[in-house]
Amino acid sequence: MITVEIAQDELLSNIESKIPLLILDIRAKDSYMQGHVPGAANAICDSMQQKQIIMSKIPQNMRIILIDDDGTIAKENATMMARFGFDAHYLKDGMKSWNKETVKSAQDTTVSGDTLWSYIKQNEDVFLLDVREPQEYAEFKIPGAVNIPLSRLFMPGSQSEIPKDRKIVTICSHGNRSMVATFALAQSGIEATSLVGGMALWNQVLNATTFKENDITIIQVEKIGKGCLSHIVGSNGEAVVIDPTYPASKYVEFAQKEGLKIAKVIDTHQHADHVSAAKELAQTTGAKLYFSKLEEYKIESEKVEDGNTIPFGTKQLRAIHTPGHTAGSMSYVLDDKYVFSGDILFVEGIGRPDLRDQVEEYATKLYDTLHNKMLKFSDSTKVFPTHHGEGVKPSENGIYYTTVGMAKKIPLLDLDQQGFVSKVVSITTPRPMNYSMIIKINRGVIPISPMQIPDLEMGPNRCSIKM
Repeated sequence: MITVEIAQDELLSNIESKIPLLILDIRAKDSYMQGHVPGAANAICDSMQQKQIIMSKIPQNMRIILIDDDGTIAKENATMMARFGFDAHYLKDGMKSWNKETVKSAQDTTVSGDTLWSYIKQNEDVFLLDVREPQEYAEFKIPGAVNIPLSRLFMPGSQSEIPKDRKIVTICSHGNRSMVATFALAQSGIEATSLVGGMALWNQVLNATTFKENDITIIQVEKIGKGCLSHIVGSNGEAVVIDPTYPASKYVEFAQKEGLKIAKVIDTHQHADHVSAAKELAQTTGAKLYFSKLEEYKIESEKVEDGNTIPFGTKQLRAIHTPGHTAGSMSYVLDDKYVFSGDILFVEGIGRPDLRDQVEEYATKLYDTLHNKMLKFSDSTKVFPTHHGEGVKPSENGIYYTTVGMAKKIPLLDLDQQGFVSKVVSITTPRPMNYSMIIKINRGVIPISPMQIPDLEMGPNRCSIKM
């Protein structure tokens, strides 16, 4: 197929005749937003790989018109697309030749996960359009998102399901299909914003909620897309961070906002569903790093065993050995009023004992930990877990926690030891994606680049079980 230039009058005729047409404006975002050809979508591709991925998602039966400032770069890209079999063209002399109507954009062409989270928190009227395949959507999603697969968006009538009076954010796994979705919507004059990095980077958004009681400060940090929870515990200007996740730099920001300096960093156990940021955070802040003495690490740290205390400010955390999810798991007790339980006890369930392939042995240990350690605290003791499941709501102050009294009502904890072990062993739950590799990374056995983390952590957390 020969790539040909197209003059503005022919392009205008194509638009008015409503033939299947994709107009892709490849100029910088700001230029596009200041004024573009009606029905055009902004198409910025940062790499050849991204261009190839995006091209693979565009129907080949559509005429494609590329627009830049003067036609030079658009011609190169249209030629490349033609080699892949597309009916690709470019606007002769680019936007500098266009003297017809232009349209200004009312919303940005892309949105970061942090910005989208701020929209959701502020209850802005956002329509979340998830364009992944139904099985991907069913696996994990942003609550409230509506699923219309990308292939359907190019079909006549599919866009009738999409509101015209709301801000639309398109979502996929990595941000490529969602960008193509903005192209499809632009054909019908619908402006949309693509979530940068898709669900992979959504899983990296951290939100901090502060809880103050008596003379302590607890900042609960939630990994929004995954339900991971970590805690910055402060006293007298000094803080301990328990189970930090990436990006590590956010913990410094959250602590400073409350006037706290991070002095100690702890992992309760070797995590299987997310990459620990404990080592990096300790190195960044100069804090002491603490790991369980009963788990094997290839990372230099202080070793913690049952009964050890970790001082900070005017307080101290007391370690208690709480095996069951892992063999060396430690929970941390503050003033006998607060317990940071790692993956042993959750708001809605208990830690799963099957990720190390010794399920009966670990289930027995888990029963003992729960009944002879966790539930021995007073009913008013607050328990802060390291995860929450999908659909679990925080308390009225925005914090995810339970109390020992509430935990006693979890159905699995009504069973005797034999019944508990039998029941827990029979519960089959999919394991966290990439869990084996993540455990090795967290042990310090294999290196990790921060760029790899979003894909490694893709998917929901799966560290709890419940009836």
